[in-house]
Amino acid sequence: MPNVPVGELRDGVRLLDVREHDEWSAGHAPDAVHIPLGELPARLAELPDADALYVVCRSGGRSARAAAYLNANGWEAVNVDGGMHSWHANGRKLVAENPGADPEVI
Repeated sequence: MPNVPVGELRDGVRLLDVREHDEWSAGHAPDAVHIPLGELPARLAELPDADALYVVCRSGGRSARAAAYLNANGWEAVNVDGGMHSWHANGRKLVAENPGADPEVI
């Protein structure tokens, strides 16, 4: 399965966040699509059109499983190494769902 470090992601890639709802609400990448891993098989029709989907979770484990599933079912999916912890550590922007809240990775 393909993997990419956060530092090598170019702007404008289609990012799929497979974390749980509370993790997403606390802080996520702008413009990411949110489908928790457990809901993914039932929500495949909601995946964005893209040449490749870059899949992210908190640290890389769930996103690796999601990317493997997507690749086995006809999508081109790439796991984002290190997940949102690496995203944040690399200075990438985070947004929170709650107005006024400081975004964080939980």
